[in-house]
Amino acid sequence: MLSIQLIRENPDEVRRGLARRGADDIPLDDILALDTERRRTLQEVEPLRSERNAISKEVGQLAREMKTAETKEAKHAEHRRSDLVARSSFLGDKLDGLEDQLRDMDRRLRDLLLQVPNLPANAVPDGADESANVVIRTEGKPVKPTFHKPHWELGEALGIIDFERGSKLSGSRFYILKRLGARLQRALIAFMLDLHLTDDRYTEVYPPAMIKEENMWAGGWLPKFADNMYHDAEEDFWFIPTAEVALTNMHRDDILETGTLPLSYVACTPCFRREKMSAGRDVRGIKRGHQFDKVELYTFVEPEQSAEALHDLVRDAESVCLALSIPHRIVQLCAGDLGFNAAEAYDIEMWAPGCGEWLEVSSCSNCTDFQARRANIRYRREKGARLEHPHTLNGSGLALPRTLIAVLENYQQPDGSVLIPEPLRPYMSGAERITA
Repeated sequence: MLSIQLIRENPDEVRRGLARRGADDIPLDDILALDTERRRTLQEVEPLRSERNAISKEVGQLAREMKTAETKEAKHAEHRRSDLVARSSFLGDKLDGLEDQLRDMDRRLRDLLLQVPNLPANAVPDGADESANVVIRTEGKPVKPTFHKPHWELGEALGIIDFERGSKLSGSRFYILKRLGARLQRALIAFMLDLHLTDDRYTEVYPPAMIKEENMWAGGWLPKFADNMYHDAEEDFWFIPTAEVALTNMHRDDILETGTLPLSYVACTPCFRREKMSAGRDVRGIKRGHQFDKVELYTFVEPEQSAEALHDLVRDAESVCLALSIPHRIVQLCAGDLGFNAAEAYDIEMWAPGCGEWLEVSSCSNCTDFQARRANIRYRREKGARLEHPHTLNGSGLALPRTLIAVLENYQQPDGSVLIPEPLRPYMSGAERITA
């Protein structure tokens, strides 16, 4: 969430940032008008509160004087006390009405602010959509498709992906992994977690996959993505679209202890998305599904460290691609393609020669203080210092099943088998090849 002070003091800057995103439907004028009305009402309320507090103190003092005063003085004090009580009652009624108005304005203002996306950083390139994203570099030489089959043909031929029974159980965009296919996915998850835990920078977490609604608001997924998520109305649980939501909210309403930053987590969870926004796209194979697993990296840092932390996050996510020796590229997202919470982001895309396309397996984002402000997460640089919001960063490290697709398609052999990458073999009891 953007600071109302930022919007109030720099409205033109905010307008330019939103325009770069193509967010022309944000009610910025309504926010500014409501903020002005709220501050005007607050200016009316504050002297009334001050007067009522002063009256309360004087009434207490008069009550003490009346116990020891002579009759004449006591009567005078009682008369004065009666006038003050009447005035206090009048002020109370007036304040009740004004404070009701303030609460209503606070609610409406927060509802409006929750609709405003983060502003793109200056380093983010301009552009309306993914066509304007910038390839920063490519690592490895993409295999030119020759004998390579797409994973949906390869998986069925090897008996490791069963689309028919997946559809039988749950409908379209579901599948079953079998035999070494299921084991390969499990090996990838264990390998990625172990890789990220090698230097003890990350703490492993296994959070719930169903969370309360307020966490979705605090994480920035509501209200914008409500139609793209699964919700259990009876228990009011929301199924997480990414572990990012749960990891953000682990510290919702917390004041982090001095000296704890940076604070980094890694988690593997199931993720659930309706995929309404991608209707009609990528309908073949396992590239897009309503349920998938993902290893997530998440970091809380001091604001001045977040730019460097973003590059570290990209490096950590990319380390999986390098370890598996899969060609990949780093892509900087343009302003119009940024996620709602992100101020700056880089995608990591693996090459899939069977599909003949680059597959996004990670999106690493610097959300600045946007999520921390929504979730009311604060910290002090030192004891007694003012409270600040940390910056938060997140990125997949990596996402399945696209990483699985890249492994199958890059390691397939002319005879139709698939070699298992060497780093994964210890997780598969030494198996070296998948055959039919």
